[in-house]
Amino acid sequence: MRSFFITCALVFSLTTLFGQGHQFTDVCRLPATPVKNQASTGTCWCFATVSFMESELLRMGKGEYDLSEMFIVRQKYMNQLQDNYLRRGKGNISQGSLAHTFKNAFNQMGIVPEEVYEGIKYDSDRHNHSELVKYVETIAGVPITLKKRSPEYFKLVNSLFDIYLGEVPGKFTYQGKEYTPQSFAVSLGLDMDDYIELTSFTHHPYYKKFEVEVPDNWEHQEMYNLPLDEIMAVMDYALENGHTVCWDGDVSEKGFSFVNGVAINPGVTKVEDYSTTDRARFENMDGKERLEEVYKFERPYPEIVVTPEVRQQGFETFVTTDDRLMHVTGIAKDQHGTKYYITKNSWGTDRNAADGYLNMSESYVRAKTIYIMVHKDAIPSSLKSTLNL
Repeated sequence: MRSFFITCALVFSLTTLFGQGHQFTDVCRLPATPVKNQASTGTCWCFATVSFMESELLRMGKGEYDLSEMFIVRQKYMNQLQDNYLRRGKGNISQGSLAHTFKNAFNQMGIVPEEVYEGIKYDSDRHNHSELVKYVETIAGVPITLKKRSPEYFKLVNSLFDIYLGEVPGKFTYQGKEYTPQSFAVSLGLDMDDYIELTSFTHHPYYKKFEVEVPDNWEHQEMYNLPLDEIMAVMDYALENGHTVCWDGDVSEKGFSFVNGVAINPGVTKVEDYSTTDRARFENMDGKERLEEVYKFERPYPEIVVTPEVRQQGFETFVTTDDRLMHVTGIAKDQHGTKYYITKNSWGTDRNAADGYLNMSESYVRAKTIYIMVHKDAIPSSLKSTLNL
């Protein structure tokens, strides 16, 4: 295991080029483990949260770990089948979930290293749950129709996951020591109660908890509701003080371009909003034509000023959707001084020139965040007091 001592207090001089003309300078970049590939699965929630926890272990001085996503995913499927049965088939048995699903499965089952449970026991060189989920959906319906779960049902479910993902190890040896999944979890020193989910919407009171109304919140977990400026301040405070952020939000927008390594939030703006260089080009274009130019990602352009009202409208008209969890590991600025959030994705390293990362603009994050999860120590003390943390 390697130890990392990089902090977020320094401004890095390295400038990186994304797309064709977005030039970024790191303000701070925190340690993270290598980018992984969720491949043909809907398990970004687990890859993002595992990556976040691996960075937590680096921050805590525990060294570098490669934890098993599929060990947690297996327990998540088991929990969903239980929930769906008790809800008489009205539960959510899709592949999606949220960060607290990791916390709940971790507390139930512990965790193991990737080398102990890699989760591929089928004819593929990478994760692919397309066949597995069809069997899950089929099996889920049988006990609901029969209104009972037989001993054979439980055997069948366990056998399904044993076949596709692998049997759950009772004991294993890792770096010369013997563990169970539970004792290995204890050895990591991670306390799931330390991790807090925060959101920001106007249809519920601020500084109170509520259940965010998105399909992947099938466990009906509540999150603290903050004003928009305050949740953004938490992200900045966390990153500037050595804590990474687990982020959930919308990536369905045209401004989200993983290929170009950026996520931007442009709007139909007045010609005078553009730089002197661009005004001559844009003055004879209508709003749609201007946006088409912006979406070539040739360089930064003005973006929407996102207020709580703008954000709420996107959520309530289902324009802003719960699509993806990723791992925010730092802050950068472009050549015009606009703030971006350095974000680790789980689509591998060969789909863009940024080694699997992208930079999300502040405007994009203000508009498209569903919620974040951070360590409680990443929350400013005055806000912790308000929330009684």
